[in-house]
Amino acid sequence: MNEQKILSNRIRYYCRIRKMSFYALSYRSTVPLNTIMHIINCSTKNPGVFTIAKICNGLDITISELFGSEEFNNLEFEIE
Repeated sequence: MNEQKILSNRIRYYCRIRKMSFYALSYRSTVPLNTIMHIINCSTKNPGVFTIAKICNGLDITISELFGSEEFNNLEFEIE
C-alpha cells in the first residue's frame, strides 16, 4: 500500500470514529473541501505539512497520532 492510500485511510478512520463528514472536517480545519477530497482520493501526491497540520487540528489529533500507525511505521521510502 502506498503512502497516499495510508494517509487517506487514516483520515477516513478519524472522521469515522468522530462521526465527522469531510465537509465538517473542511470547516473545522479551514482546509478547502476540494483539497481534502484530493487527499482522500489520492490524487494529491504530496500534501503540504501545513495542510496536514490543519487537518489534524480539525480532527483534534496530533500529527504523531495521524502518522503513528503500523502502516506508516512499516513504510520504506524510495530515494529518487
